[in-house]
Amino acid sequence: MTTRIVLADQAEARFYDIEPIGGDLRRVGEMSDPKARLHDRDFKSDRPGRVFDHAASAGQRRGSVAHHSTGGEETPKRHEALAFASRIVHSLETARNAHEFTGLVLIVGPRFLGMLRGAMPKPLTDLIVIEVVKDLMHESEDAIRAHLPVTVFSAKAHLPT
Repeated sequence: MTTRIVLADQAEARFYDIEPIGGDLRRVGEMSDPKARLHDRDFKSDRPGRVFDHAASAGQRRGSVAHHSTGGEETPKRHEALAFASRIVHSLETARNAHEFTGLVLIVGPRFLGMLRGAMPKPLTDLIVIEVVKDLMHESEDAIRAHLPVTVFSAKAHLPT
């Protein structure tokens, strides 16, 4: 009846277990992604590709049509964050399959929480008992405990719903 607490941002993650009796946080692992601190320009050395709005009409010069760079929301930094979220989920799935925990608490900032939840399979999301939408990655364990509801420390929180 252990609850796994995941404290994460786009660069690092810490995992704690908390037992319903005693309620002590016990660190059981951590992960980091050194690439997360890089700028987009550090991931690539070239500009985005170019696209033409339409082909040149008869009588127009070839270069006289409008063109712009390809954009998109998939920046290298976002891609790296999604890959890190997948690594965290893989670690949690391995622990879930080994029956290391029966409940899951996520303490993650809003942007990365969406990435993390998007990477989670349903059996893992079913174990989520509480989400704290706050980036507490660099806070002390006492500050983390202060943001957790009392129900995390009770056996009632560990019962399947």
